[in-house]
Amino acid sequence: MLKLLIFDLDGTLADTGRDITDALNYALSPYGVRTYSIEETKAMVGSGISKLLASLVPVKDEATKKLVTDRFISYYTEHVVDYTDVYPHVKETLAQLNGYKKAVVSNKREALSKEVLRGTGILQHFDVVWGSDSVRAMKPSPIPLLDLMDRFQVLPEETVIVGDSNYDVDAGKAAGIKTIAVTYGFRSRDVLKDADFIIDRFDHVLNVLHQINETIT
Repeated sequence: MLKLLIFDLDGTLADTGRDITDALNYALSPYGVRTYSIEETKAMVGSGISKLLASLVPVKDEATKKLVTDRFISYYTEHVVDYTDVYPHVKETLAQLNGYKKAVVSNKREALSKEVLRGTGILQHFDVVWGSDSVRAMKPSPIPLLDLMDRFQVLPEETVIVGDSNYDVDAGKAAGIKTIAVTYGFRSRDVLKDADFIIDRFDHVLNVLHQINETIT
């Protein structure tokens, strides 16, 4: 039987797109960078905000990159759930998963990840929340998933990851666990084609977990 469920955050549990976009544009505004749309931002995020900001700001010295990142963090911290909310069916589905250990592994910083979960009313459902600054390596590395399995003393065949991006699928594959990709998040379906299962609604995860459990002897 499955014992550990690992979830991505942005694009999987919560639609954080507008608040991230607002913070991104605020951080870049002094540098003559054009304004990015929500859809453009969703397509770019996933590998960590520091790396993204460094790729977008025209001035590449370390002091400027730090200043831009600090501007983003300061603004985003104050506006983290202005427009963010969980996706449909997330709250009621999480409430039905009490028999599992549940963790969030995000490439967003841990404090901000917890604020999103707290602000949207779902933090209490998770045993562990890890962000980019609390793991030894970020997704698509399998290291945070392997560390979680070690922490909870579970096997790869007892673990699954649910996410909306290739980072989640690649990390899960490398860790030897089942992967469930959601299509309603920040990445298109074609990017998710290597996942073991693809679902269009969060509550469909219940059927997939049942199907996986049926195959485990």
